[in-house]
Amino acid sequence: MESKEISVAKSLLDIKAVLLNPEKPFVWASGWLSPIYCDNRRILSYPEIRENIARLMAEIIRRKYPEVDVIAGVATGAIAHGMLVAYFLGKPFIYVRPKPKDHGTGSQIEGILEKGAKVVVVEDLISTGKSSLSAVDALNKEAAEVLGMVAIFSYNFNQARRAFEVADVELTTLTNYDTLIDVACSTGYIKDSDMELLKEWRFSPSTWGKTE
Repeated sequence: MESKEISVAKSLLDIKAVLLNPEKPFVWASGWLSPIYCDNRRILSYPEIRENIARLMAEIIRRKYPEVDVIAGVATGAIAHGMLVAYFLGKPFIYVRPKPKDHGTGSQIEGILEKGAKVVVVEDLISTGKSSLSAVDALNKEAAEVLGMVAIFSYNFNQARRAFEVADVELTTLTNYDTLIDVACSTGYIKDSDMELLKEWRFSPSTWGKTE
């Protein structure tokens, strides 16, 4: 029986959520250049995969955080996934904006969040961890108790691991970069010759592709 990590990685590859373009690298919001891009928004167009991923996340939360009161999605990529997870768990849902809105109530957190509520954060993807942990900070400022975070995919960067350790936030992911490229290579999604490049990028993503 294949592992959850491999099964989810295969699903992402099946729906072409993983794009590879070494010749014309993708530019992330952080300014990093990347030969690979994981677009988990594509999951939303595939009902069976979308439901399976949400159920897997709900199972993790049910097992690890049975005391959870509220599910929080990180805008915008994890709003839909977080709502599905909250539905399967029968829990209230809120979402966290990157920053307070500049109109109306000026809220950063949308939905009802009681002081002291126990919250699990749902993310679609972890890269540097900056935006994900910013959402945790916003919840902490509202006196919520963040129990942990569950995400679909992580690039497993050392920078992100350190950031989560410093913030004392437990992170659980369905699959990760190492599993993804192993499955991609074994299924012919990427060529053997691409593996060296992908490993090189993974070792130093902040400087990869940049000239002096």
